[in-house]
Amino acid sequence: MSKIKINSLLGIITSKLILKTSRLLFKGGSNFPGKIALLFDKHILNTVSKNYITILVTGTNGKTTTTSMIYSIIRESGKEVITNDTGANMNTGIITCFISNYKLFKENKKKYAVIEVDEAYLQTITEDLSPSIITVTNLFRDQMDRYGEVYTTYSKILQGIAKTPTTKLILNGDESLLGKLEVSNPVVYYGFSKAIKENTKVAVNADSKFCKVCKNPYEYDFVTYNHLGSYYCGKCGYKRPELKYTVNSVLELNPEGSTVVLNDDTYFINQAGEYNIYNGLCAYSVGKELDIDNEVIKASLQKQSTSFGRQETILIDGKEVKIILVKNPAGYDQALNTILLDNKPINLSVMLNDNYADGTDVSWIWDVNFEKLSTLHTEDIIISGTRLYDMAVRLKVAGLPKDKFLLCENDESLISALKNCSNNTTYILATYTAMLHLRKLLHNEGYIQKLW
Repeated sequence: MSKIKINSLLGIITSKLILKTSRLLFKGGSNFPGKIALLFDKHILNTVSKNYITILVTGTNGKTTTTSMIYSIIRESGKEVITNDTGANMNTGIITCFISNYKLFKENKKKYAVIEVDEAYLQTITEDLSPSIITVTNLFRDQMDRYGEVYTTYSKILQGIAKTPTTKLILNGDESLLGKLEVSNPVVYYGFSKAIKENTKVAVNADSKFCKVCKNPYEYDFVTYNHLGSYYCGKCGYKRPELKYTVNSVLELNPEGSTVVLNDDTYFINQAGEYNIYNGLCAYSVGKELDIDNEVIKASLQKQSTSFGRQETILIDGKEVKIILVKNPAGYDQALNTILLDNKPINLSVMLNDNYADGTDVSWIWDVNFEKLSTLHTEDIIISGTRLYDMAVRLKVAGLPKDKFLLCENDESLISALKNCSNNTTYILATYTAMLHLRKLLHNEGYIQKLW
């Protein structure tokens, strides 16, 4: 064991004991051990993260899936790697992850860490940890009661980057806020070199529609979704930066995944939806910057497993249930587009909570294009959550048939509705705490073996 301060050692030992107890009694405990460790040493992250080549993943949407993809690619390459796969992405959860993997009586040899980081906490993490790579997926309006507008989130991320000026940045070049950064870091960009579909206009409720330099409205060669795409300003000349890693073409989109061409080589991304192409491209870019072979990346993306609550598939009495986490208009619209790839009759379950982790203001659901669901062959529409009536009104206004609504005010009615729904496939769209609660219910019923 390398020499460490006595307070750090006590913090590690105490946290490990709490973590073990929490896992035995509560099947979890991903944040509390980190909180206790900080009481012993406020810079304990600096100690427990040493000897790691660390990749930090942040941004509004896609953090968990992208983190999982990068982790799988590194593991597939034969390297030793850890990750915070519970989704605990604030400083306490990240500290818990490193402590749980810290070897007290063995030499902590060099290995990799792929860590998902909440956007607001990047500046806290880089206070004590100097990562090799920071990658940013995108910036959308999300939990505005907590984050404010996207420019606030953007500013917080830049503050985190400023504390680690030698870290390589791997950024989404299609995200207009991430171009032309005033940083000393080496920067690599990824994005689409060709449109998924012919579209050069952003929607009226899209984010970041105005030039970050002169505030003139952007123009586009093409839009992928929301405000992402090949943008340029016709007034000041600000435009998308040069891309090192690109999606050359999308060969196929279906409910099982996407076949795409990345830098002139064909890959299958085993996660459905246009937004998961971005996640796969980001993971590919990180893999290439780590000098991982194309075939290794290809094999990993092809067999990528789902992260919990992110297109996770569960069997309930022989019926297929797919859980998709939704938390803001941009991500919700993409989730709906993914469901629309499925042509067979389905059931739909929509769960809306307004807890702190979801965002207490649910007015954002009116920016989601639920109207597109009218083309689906849907039997049962199951609605639940702390704000189920707000969601029911939104879906009624969107034109969905209210005679198919099943309003579930308690856990028993929700589980009963999922067990007895008409079709064999049910898509569940759930906000964060609603997703966690549902998984606990299904765990208690024996349908999920591993809660975390």
